[in-house]
Order: sequence, then structure tokens, then C-alpha cells
Amino acid sequence: MTLDAAFWITALAILVLLCTSAFFSGSETALTASSRGKLKAQADKGSRGAAIAMGVTEDSERMIGALLLGNNIVNILAASLATALFTRLFGDSGVALATLVMTALVLVFGEVLPKTLAITFPEPVASRVAPVIRLMIIVFSPVITIVRALVRVILRSFGVTGNEEGRLTAMREEIAGTIALGHSEGAVEKDARDRLLGALDLTHRTVDEIMRHRRQIEMINADDTPEKILTQALASPYTRLPIFRESDDNILGVIHAKDLLREVDRLVRGDGEGNIGNLSDLDIVKVAMKPYFIPETTTLDEQMREFLKRRTHFALVVDEYGALQGLITLEDILEEIVGEITDEFDVVAKDGGLSQVEGGDYIVDGAMTIRDLNRAMDWTLPDDEANTIAGLVIHEAQMIPAEGQAFIFHGFRFEVVQKRENRITRLRLRAIERAQAH
Repeated sequence: MTLDAAFWITALAILVLLCTSAFFSGSETALTASSRGKLKAQADKGSRGAAIAMGVTEDSERMIGALLLGNNIVNILAASLATALFTRLFGDSGVALATLVMTALVLVFGEVLPKTLAITFPEPVASRVAPVIRLMIIVFSPVITIVRALVRVILRSFGVTGNEEGRLTAMREEIAGTIALGHSEGAVEKDARDRLLGALDLTHRTVDEIMRHRRQIEMINADDTPEKILTQALASPYTRLPIFRESDDNILGVIHAKDLLREVDRLVRGDGEGNIGNLSDLDIVKVAMKPYFIPETTTLDEQMREFLKRRTHFALVVDEYGALQGLITLEDILEEIVGEITDEFDVVAKDGGLSQVEGGDYIVDGAMTIRDLNRAMDWTLPDDEANTIAGLVIHEAQMIPAEGQAFIFHGFRFEVVQKRENRITRLRLRAIERAQAH
């Protein structure tokens, strides 16, 4: 048979269709694999293609529908033309031969090659193909809408519905996963990872998780003598102290050390008009600031914004009944991002509440938060049901254990080393694998 013009036209058409198939396959991979964060950064720098790619990927369902529709049309058309061409050349055996040849060509040149190129350079490829894909979406829009509706009806019949509300959560999890992956591969330092993840967690954590418990709050009794109040304020490592009367639930205000010293200075040295008072005239309640109460369910991100808005750093935390639960400061929230912040007046344990002893075990302060321990040791102890290590042991044991009792859960052996009243003050931790080896 002679290779006439019809043969060459058909062969050229198959080649064009293969190239079009490669374009669709590569575009699909590039647009789905590209980082929207990187595209946004490029768009902000003036990249028109990146801006179009952002718009195209906004509705991923419509984008995938257009790409798959176009890809299937060209692949089926190419296979049909190849079958006709090979049947003309080789008769009935041309059908099987056309299937083998087209499968190989589509696999190599229509799928693997363009997808490999697109996955290697997703953002640059996405920026270049986005204008064409946007035009395709507009052209195929009627068909895509019908197919989309049909698919949703079928999915609903099986009880599957869309999850638009989970999109923001998924985005946050993707960022957190990327940071964790970067650390595991050595691209992100541990300190940087902790700071970034700490900042992300502010919107999902509440003040009761990091507040100083009421048993740890240092307060001033308004009925104490001025001399005793002044001595206590000067000896305290804190600049702000709550003031109570009769009961520590009856908070009258918060005294700042500077305000107290200014009032003492006024009484001792006079008010500038020759009126010199006496230290016994000190009324600490009048000098104190109005207390600022917040509910224990307030998120850390919201509370940080409130601190900045109110230009204050100190808040008292209450439960739903108005009972005092603890206190929180702006520094406490910042420490969730940057780690422990200390100054020359802070009373800090030499070991930070965590120390390693002979044999590889760890001695942990019972009041140490699970989050702080996880950050320090790169562990993954759960903090859903308890905030402190002691709280975790009590929750898992479903009892208040005695000194010397040991429990195994979450991959660790927990032994109660020291207890004060009903509080677990010191624990010994050991990994189960190590415990079994000994």
C-alpha cells in the first residue's frame, strides 16, 4: 500500500493529539502539585501566570474535570485514529498492534514524561499552562457542570458529602506537617520548628492549658500591715501581685511594684507641697489596678490580641462559675512560641524541672506541662486529657497513686517518686524498650 497524503495527515494528527495529551497530563500534575503558598508569593511579586494559577486551583474540582475531559477526548481520538491507520496497513491484526503501540506512546510520552517534568518544576509549569487551562475551563464549563452534578448525586447516594469546613484545618495541618518534615530532613532546626509550631497552635489552645494554677499564685492580703505588704512585694520575683481580702476568691485588684513604690515614696517624702504622710497610711487597694478577669476557655491567640489591645500583660482566669482558677500573662503566651523567658529575678530550677539520672531515666517535676516535656525531648505524649505530667498519670491510672507505684502507658514507664498531699511532685520516666532491656 502506498503512503498517501491521508496516511501522513492521520499520522500527524496522532502526533498532535499525543502532544496535547502530554500537555493535559503535565498541567494536571503541575497544578495539583504546586504549592499555593509559592504561587501566592510569585503573584505578589507581579507574576500574572501565578495569579491565574491561583484562580484556577481555587476550584480544584472544576479544574480536574476540565483536564480529565480534555485528556480523555484526545486519548480516545488518538487511539481511534491509530486503530484506523494500523488496520489500513496491516488488516485485522492492526487493531492489536495499534493497541500495543498507542499504549506505549501514551504511557511514555503522554503520561510519565510530562508528569515527571511537571512534578520537578510544579510552580513554573503551572504558571505557564494556567492561562490555557482557564480558557479550557470556560469552554468546557457546561459539560463540567453537568458531570459535576451527576458525580455529586452519585456520591450523596453513598452518604459522601463535601467538607468545605475542613479546608482551613487541612491547610494548617499541611503547614504543620511541612515544618515537621523539614525538621526530620534537617532543613529546619528544632528551635525554629518549635517556634513555628508554637505560633500555629495559639488558635487551638486555651488559657487554662498554660495558666499558673491558683495554688501557685502569690497574693497579697489587703488586711496585712503596710510594712508586711511592702516586705512581701520587695521579696517577690513578680512585679504584679493580686490583692485579696478574707478569701483568695475575693480579688480586689492587682498591685504593680512601681505603683506601690510611688505611693510609699509619696507618703515618706511628701507630695511636693510639704505634706508628709506615714507608711501606716498606705491603702494598697486604692493604689491597685482594677482586676482583669477572663474565662478559662479563651484561646491563646485571642488573649494575646486582647493583651495588646488593652496594653496590659496580666489577667486572672476564672471558670464558668466565676471561681478563680489561675492567672496568665503575656509572657506566658510568648513562651509558647519562643520558649522559656527568664530574667535575674525569676526563680528557676537548675534542671528546669527535667533531669537525666544514671541509667538513662528522667526525673520530671510533676507540674511540668506535657507540651514542655514533648518539646524538650521530642516525645509525643498526648496532652488532650491533661496538661501536666502528674495529671496524665492520674488520668491514665484513674486514681491518685502512692509513692513507689509505677505504670506503663504511651510507650513509657512512669514511677511516682515523690508526693505531697494529693499532688504528685516528682516522677521517674523511662522508655519501655529500655525498661525491658534492664
